Amino acid sequence: MSSSAIPVDKIRYDVQGLVPAIVQDYLDGTVLMMAWMNRESLQKTMDTGRTWFWSRSRQELWPKGETSGHVQEVKSLRYDCDSDALLVGVEQIGDIACHTGERSCFHQIEGQIAAPPADTLSQVFDVICDRKQNPSPDSYTCKLFAAGDNKILKKIGEESAEVVMACKDDNADEIAGEVADLIYHSLVALAHHDVDIKDVYRKLQERRR
Repeated sequence: MSSSAIPVDKIRYDVQGLVPAIVQDYLDGTVLMMAWMNRESLQKTMDTGRTWFWSRSRQELWPKGETSGHVQEVKSLRYDCDSDALLVGVEQIGDIACHTGERSCFHQIEGQIAAPPADTLSQVFDVICDRKQNPSPDSYTCKLFAAGDNKILKKIGEESAEVVMACKDDNADEIAGEVADLIYHSLVALAHHDVDIKDVYRKLQERRR
């Protein structure tokens, strides 16, 4: 990342010379953590392409993942309308951002561990993968896995045809519903073949550029 990616001196730091930095997975939008940056750590983040922060307890700079190896490769860097908060889009190496070993620091709901929120497709894919790992006889998804590739691929073909018919009828609600069904069955196929949805996101990112 170029050091000119964000104007360091335009950022409004607090009286301690710090600005909050929200770190987010650049592919599925999961909020991974919040930490503090100062001018120097922000500059080092841009110069190195990896996140650097300021430790208020140790009063020193620290690079994310220095000891764990779970570094964050910076993909985007934004500041808000008041220039007093940063949003850092990263690829989290090792998929662990929290010191507890969880993917995200925001993994607790009323004291219980829960998957951090991501985009809807990623959430649905996580449920599908859980069905694969923990089969239930009453689950439609599990029945698809049990039936195997032919059944899964047949459903994709059927849903594709239904998307075409809904588009021909020009019914917005039906189009949305049929596309949702097609996406769901495509996600089942991904999970069946052990393809991570993030690999699809990466392909889309590459083609977007």
